[in-house]
Amino acid sequence: MAHVSRGKTSHARHKKIIKMAKGYRGRSSTCYRIALQRVEKALQYAYRDRRNRKRDFRALWIQRINAGVREHGLTYSRFINGLTKAGIEIDRKVLSDLAITEPAAFKGIVEQAQKALAA
Repeated sequence: MAHVSRGKTSHARHKKIIKMAKGYRGRSSTCYRIALQRVEKALQYAYRDRRNRKRDFRALWIQRINAGVREHGLTYSRFINGLTKAGIEIDRKVLSDLAITEPAAFKGIVEQAQKALAA
């Protein structure tokens, strides 16, 4: 009878999990059973937080726009309403970047929004 070498797939699977657990503390990085639990939880967090990141950044952009707009005597919601009425379609990421890096350009946009609100 020929010799059958076994365990290649399970060794590969174990190795993959241990590699993913690199940098974890204690037995979480060396013991397969514990590493598997930690890696599965880490992947759940990663999946969840890829979605939460979008939420968090949008909230940050809104806070920055609000701060920039209040310097010109408007609130965030009135500003967005003014932009809509003026027909200006700039996303919040760009608006927040303008509020920080280009205050003069941002002021021009705010003035356009105020004119649209007044009209």
